[in-house]
Formats: sequence, C-alpha cells, structure tokens
Amino acid sequence: MSGQRPEVAVRAQAALGEGPTWDDRRQRLIWVDILSARVHTYDPADGRRTVLATEQHVGAAKPRAGGGLVVNLRDGVGCYAPDGRFSWLHREAVPGRRGNDAAVAPDGALWAGTMRYDERTDGGSLVRVAPDGSAVTVLDRVTVSNGTGWSPDGRLMYYADTPTGRIDVFDVDGADIVGRRTLAELEPGAGLPDGLTVDADGCVWVALWEGGAVRRYTPRGALDRTVRMPASRVTSCAFGGAGLTDLYVTTARTGTDPGTEPLAGSLLVLPDAGRGLAQPFFAG
Repeated sequence: MSGQRPEVAVRAQAALGEGPTWDDRRQRLIWVDILSARVHTYDPADGRRTVLATEQHVGAAKPRAGGGLVVNLRDGVGCYAPDGRFSWLHREAVPGRRGNDAAVAPDGALWAGTMRYDERTDGGSLVRVAPDGSAVTVLDRVTVSNGTGWSPDGRLMYYADTPTGRIDVFDVDGADIVGRRTLAELEPGAGLPDGLTVDADGCVWVALWEGGAVRRYTPRGALDRTVRMPASRVTSCAFGGAGLTDLYVTTARTGTDPGTEPLAGSLLVLPDAGRGLAQPFFAG
C-alpha cells in the first residue's frame, strides 16, 4: 500500500473524464470529457488550460507527429490539423456504438477501442488504424474496450476489456498481437479495470472504475501498490510533467453523488509516483 496522497491538478466537473496523455513536445497534459464532447489541455507549469469542443462524443485524443490531434469519436477516427481544421481518417459509423479509449503504439499507429452505449456484451472492438487511415480489427466481441499499453521494449501489449475484471497481456507480432493471457484479475469488490499506463520499470498502473483507486502491477502480475483516490469512478492514468514522474488521473462525475464526492470529475495528480515512458505521437 502507498502513503502517497493525490492532489487536485484541475478541479472540474467532467461527466466522464478519460484518456490522460502527456504531450512531451508542448509539455502539457491532454485529456477528454467523453460525454461532454470536450478535449482539454492543461499546462502544469503555468496552469494554462484550453478546451476544444468536438462535434461527437470523444473517447480519446492523442498528439500527432506533425502537430494537431488524432481523436477517437463516435463514428470513427479523425484528425485535427494544427490550425484546427478537422478531417476524417477512418469513418465507421455503427448505430448505438461510440469510440472509447485509444492508445498510440510504438510504430505510430492508433489502437482505437469502441463500445456500445448500452454496454451490450460483445458489442465493441479494438481497431488498429494506420497513419494512412487503413484499419484492421484486432479484437472483436469486446464489451467495453479500455486501457491499452505496451511494455518498454514493445514486445508485450496490455489490455483491459472492463467488464471481464481482468488485465490481459499479449505478445506483439509485428502489427498483430497473439498469445492472450491474464496478467491480473481483480478480486470482487475491488472495482473494474479501466484505463492503464506502463511505467519505465514495465509495471502496469490501472485505474479502478467503482474502485476509487489506482493500482500498480509488476510485469509478473503481482500487486505492489495501491493509491486511494477521492472519487469512486477512476477512469485512467498517465505519467507526465518534468521527468515524467507525476501520475495524472482522470475521474468521472456521472452516476456519483456530488455531496459525498465533490472531486468526482476532476483531474488529479500523484506527484513523484514513479517514472513513466515518453508516449509516441500518432504518425498520421
């Protein structure tokens, strides 16, 4: 267990805060409020914040190598140019379905998850979107596609389909993944695995939806750290700041009682939590 205490980076009322990502080039954190269709940025050096309104619910936003953002929207994956112009990269509209969490792989491709609004079992997917917009479904029959991350050497990929209660691990085989197996399974009452990140030691940090905490698992699947959060619906986490030592944590306000969870929906930070990995930019 950890004695560290999280701090409030941005006091907010995000309906469904998600997807924190450190933009190393601009030294700022990017995160989204899915249900409010907003992309937020936060500069911890001066407190500067920006908000970008998207036309659809936005599951994730990641920096692009050439500037701007790639976004996982309701009807597919699109790009914002540095001047703010939007264009679709891979459009795949499915009634009742939306984009959810996403991550950029070491090769610069976007792995974009989807889910049904009604969370119907097996209604989602995980799709690899190449920089040229070509797309391949890597996993189908997913329910709530969430945390995705890679080991420091890029040979392993970690993944959470939230309702399974598991963090799974795959071997990376070129642009594909094989050999699915369980890294860790959460015990009843601990919450469910949501977004995740991998640190420089190869350990997996995972946010616990309805668990009010972030956990760190070793590459062998052993639980070695738990940090309690002042919100029950913890959604994702990512390292950022100078030296990538601060762990930023997103939370959700929807479905909570503001009277008992006043910080639900805020962006939290755990200073000096460890050492993260620089995240790749989307190459498209």
